[in-house]
Amino acid sequence: MNHLSLPALLPKLPRTLMTALLLAASATAFAAFPDKPIRVVIGFPAGGPLDQHARLLTERLQAVLGQPIVIDYKSGAGGTVGAQDVMKAAPDGYTLMLANTGVMVINPALYTRLPYSTLRDFTPIARTAMQPLALLVNPKLPVNTLKEFVDYTRARPGQVNYGSAGNGGISHLVPEMFKNATGLFMVHIPYRGSAPAFTDLMAGQVQFMGESIPQAANYHKQGKVRALAVTSRERNPALPEVPTVIESGFKGFEVVGFYGFLAPAGLPKDITAKLSDAFKQVMNSPDIRNRMVTQGADPAFMGSEEFAQFLAAETPRWAQAVKASGAKLD
Repeated sequence: MNHLSLPALLPKLPRTLMTALLLAASATAFAAFPDKPIRVVIGFPAGGPLDQHARLLTERLQAVLGQPIVIDYKSGAGGTVGAQDVMKAAPDGYTLMLANTGVMVINPALYTRLPYSTLRDFTPIARTAMQPLALLVNPKLPVNTLKEFVDYTRARPGQVNYGSAGNGGISHLVPEMFKNATGLFMVHIPYRGSAPAFTDLMAGQVQFMGESIPQAANYHKQGKVRALAVTSRERNPALPEVPTVIESGFKGFEVVGFYGFLAPAGLPKDITAKLSDAFKQVMNSPDIRNRMVTQGADPAFMGSEEFAQFLAAETPRWAQAVKASGAKLD
């Protein structure tokens, strides 16, 4: 007796039955995902703000998806190494990237030969947070306000160094934007990630830094750095005593970054929807939202389609900031 496969049988079946079988197969595949651990790639060293954000969300995400989440650090070139790793992965939902403003919308304007295009090579899954920065100084510097820092630096052109997590990232561009707004002359010292930059800020090797609030708030409260201002329009709950840059007398200066999860391009829509919904469930947890606020990140969930539209709008905005800063990398 000949045994026909399902593909061979399909042409012989009534259209309604054929449709039902295909839908059932699709539903079975959807229900099966995920059936093994999911890898989340971060393009920066362990210990930085993205790492902290990832650990907070993936702990709860594991429970929602029913599979372990493994964080994989692929640092280098402002997050580009990690992005390439994810771009080349299979679009099956088992490789995701947690990325920041720099990786998603700054790098495309910064690198002359960037190996990826955010909207072409990735599937946006979920935006999870908006992330203002804190402007920090070494606590031994004889300044207590942002205006005092500007006066101090203006009187010492070229003698004040500022650290960043790397060339062209948001922690590089925001101080550059502040330099342009105030006419200051500071020397940029790039590092491989925010953790070593913080180490040198606390040691006094650099005197100034603009960095996302989770780590900044922690070190500020320990007295290891001094936060002079935050770059959002309103004060941040993690640093309620610290004024905004606008409050400090610098009108119109507002810069806020963001975090989000992406997958390789070509991810099936059902898996995209399942992952996006899982992040929505995590972000709806009052406990997670409260812990994010404590860390200094503003909960700001967007689903896949809305996140894609957001990225398309943010890309030209940051391209303009990169051009104004004069930053360019090969």
